[in-house]
Amino acid sequence: MRTKLVAGNWKLNGSRDANQRLVSGILAGASEAVAAEILLCPPFVYLSEVSAQISGSAVMVGAQNVATEAGGAYTGEVAAAMLKDVGCSHVIIGHSERRSLYADTDELVAARFKAVHEQGLIPVLCVGESLEERESGVTMSVIDRQVGAVLDAVGVNPFALAIIAYEPVWAIGTGLTATPEQAQEVHAHIRSIIAASNAKIAADLRILYGGSVKGANASELFTMEDIDGGLIGGASLDADEFLSICRAAAGTN
Repeated sequence: MRTKLVAGNWKLNGSRDANQRLVSGILAGASEAVAAEILLCPPFVYLSEVSAQISGSAVMVGAQNVATEAGGAYTGEVAAAMLKDVGCSHVIIGHSERRSLYADTDELVAARFKAVHEQGLIPVLCVGESLEERESGVTMSVIDRQVGAVLDAVGVNPFALAIIAYEPVWAIGTGLTATPEQAQEVHAHIRSIIAASNAKIAADLRILYGGSVKGANASELFTMEDIDGGLIGGASLDADEFLSICRAAAGTN
């Protein structure tokens, strides 16, 4: 049985004081969610401090992006080995904001995935369609293309140590949420893409839902067969709200 995972993507938010309070609140309530894994993804500059604060707990730390290069003359970039060095276990790859705002192409996302995998870290590969694409009926084609680009680059075996997050772009930060049935349909399709290459890897692969998940709708989403937790944005900045989502995940394992 796949263990649920709740990942908090803090995006461009945080300060030393705010982070300390947030992490303390999450750690204080994390024991109530022991049946679900918890991952926190702060901005680069706070990774070391958050890693130190969660040391000794079951909570994990991940980064929000990574360079494709291992090192060298690439000013402003952060390599996967550096993320590993400061305590990261996971790295978010291909978030919709990276794709839309910073022109991360499918090929670039695949290269980032490869860089993370080669360092023994766990990629959290984000895929998802825009509102226009959903209304045009091409959701599954978009997912096929985004997942397929990574499969073409690295093959299926790295997905044994990876996570996929389905994030309908139209439901991120908008207050809109895909219905559990809509999300389940896409999650099942994602699993089928991987299953076409390796059924065992597909069966074990955790697929998270990201798109305005809150404590109020988490349980309904997480009871779906192929939804294995959530990639949480705004709600991850409030310890009580985030913990309520973690408890929902634990209750549906």
